[in-house]
Amino acid sequence: MGDSTKPGQDGREAVGQLPLAGEPLPLDLVNTTYIKGGRRGHLVDALTVPEALDAWLAAHRAEFSPALTEALEDSGPAGPAHVEAFTELRGALRDLAAARTSGTAPEPGPVDVVNTAARLATRWRELAPGAAFAAVPRWLEADPRRVALGEVAAAAVSLFSGDRAALIRACGAPGCILYFVKSHARRAWCTAGCGNRVRVARHSRRAKDGGGTGPDTEGGSAPGPVPPSGARPRG
Repeated sequence: MGDSTKPGQDGREAVGQLPLAGEPLPLDLVNTTYIKGGRRGHLVDALTVPEALDAWLAAHRAEFSPALTEALEDSGPAGPAHVEAFTELRGALRDLAAARTSGTAPEPGPVDVVNTAARLATRWRELAPGAAFAAVPRWLEADPRRVALGEVAAAAVSLFSGDRAALIRACGAPGCILYFVKSHARRAWCTAGCGNRVRVARHSRRAKDGGGTGPDTEGGSAPGPVPPSGARPRG
């Protein structure tokens, strides 16, 4: 079974242990499920309790609109329904990332989930009462966390349809299920840890086959992501 955040566990700890961060917001949400321990490892879900979701939102505050960031800070804590909504979106985004990186058409279900969530980010500006004539943002959705869900989905629409879509990669290290944007020409893995694991495996194969220990590089052909049996995440 996969690990997950337990009730009472500090959500900040779970989010702080994520192996990869700093990707575009939709991929960072996808990457809150990962395999700990490589090919023989186990599935970890960092977003199973409301405290973990709030920690993830706080860690990405700079990527949300300023008005939404303020609204999130002024709102109460997340609840189980928020976790369910974010994990449903996460599963849909993972399906879209898999389709985008494999060059296949996505299934209608994940597309519908993303498009429906993106509508939650709909907003406009209104004049506030008073002599200052100040403009204030208004959202179609009253719940700030559901607006955040919408902004993640809207960011996904831009990512998967935009210029960086061709740079989205599934990490090729055995046992890794993370996605990243290829930020430079030699980047072949999501993290240095995955690259090191692949190089060690290559070295072991060469030694076993008597092929010596020739130079290795970061690029080159790599196997597709192979999670342990039964560990393919759905959300």
